[in-house]
Amino acid sequence: MQFTSYRFDRQSNAEFYKTLRKRVNDYFSDNNISRTANAAMVIKTISLIVLYLAPFVLMLTAQVSAWVPFLGLWLLMGLGAAGIGFSVMHDANHGAYSTSKTINRILGNLMNILGANSSIWKLQHNVLHHSFTNIDGADEDIDAPSFLRFSPHQAAKPIHKYQHIYAWPLYGFMILLKVLYTDFTQAFHYRKIKLLTSRKEFTTLLAKISFWKVIYFGTFVVLPMAVLPVPFWQVLVGFLVMHYVVGLAMAVIFQSAHVMPETAFPAAPLSGKMDNNWAVHQMMTTTNFAPNNKILSWYVGGLNFQVEHHLFPSICHIHYQDISKIVKATAEEYGIPYHQIKSFRATIAEHAKMLYLLGNDKIAAPAAI
Repeated sequence: MQFTSYRFDRQSNAEFYKTLRKRVNDYFSDNNISRTANAAMVIKTISLIVLYLAPFVLMLTAQVSAWVPFLGLWLLMGLGAAGIGFSVMHDANHGAYSTSKTINRILGNLMNILGANSSIWKLQHNVLHHSFTNIDGADEDIDAPSFLRFSPHQAAKPIHKYQHIYAWPLYGFMILLKVLYTDFTQAFHYRKIKLLTSRKEFTTLLAKISFWKVIYFGTFVVLPMAVLPVPFWQVLVGFLVMHYVVGLAMAVIFQSAHVMPETAFPAAPLSGKMDNNWAVHQMMTTTNFAPNNKILSWYVGGLNFQVEHHLFPSICHIHYQDISKIVKATAEEYGIPYHQIKSFRATIAEHAKMLYLLGNDKIAAPAAI
């Protein structure tokens, strides 16, 4: 079995992306601005790492055992972990944090101390999701468990009628599943479809995943059980709370950028050739939200400017708000859709609406040609 790579039409709307890239490049050169992180980004990075690790250190050194503060520290760790994932690891694994590959690699590997594997993430996110956004069978971000339906191309089941209700509490378990076993199953899948091309590459990856899992669970589960004066089950509950916060935050942010009523779900063509060029495909399948919410934008690493991120993933997210004006104006000039929802509350409502429409099979799937 080999993964089907879809080809985009470079001639269709070619001037749009050519013009857009020139204007964005001119913005950075004319203003003498680096496309990577600045001092504010470094401060943000340190702050989020401290938010993740400081509660854990405090928990261990102060021997925190009272139930409410104990859970509160795990919750803070979850907020820190999600923030690192959104803002630091994400940029670094796109090569957007620094011009130094070493710094990007080090910061990208922070994902390993969050419990997941950075190499698997890059294959799923950088290679599959960014290349083939919202294409069923190619974009694994919409390849949900059978009890969820994220694309009109997926088979509708009776249980899906209620997914707009039960999806929200289930979102919180997504990262925990990845930490426990999905990294391993994805490695075997990527070997099967030949994203991992050699046996050596595959076995080396499995060894790295296993090594970091031992380090992670040893540090954040075994160590607290060994040194804290609390029952083991309280450590497990705290660990679950941390991962639930991360899973819920990440699922809501990423799914709200693509599984929306206004976004497209192009059919996977039998010929392998898409109708649009890659940039237009990204515009059609992606939406921004809450562009004026500075607190949200800071915490989620600018991923509320998902359109800009998909078009320019190698640019650090601190620049997204500024270049969004260029992207929007150019899209309007060329008649390309630019999806944007004004508030985060409206975004949640729109995603819930989309879950309902998909669950009740109220969106027709375009036919493959």
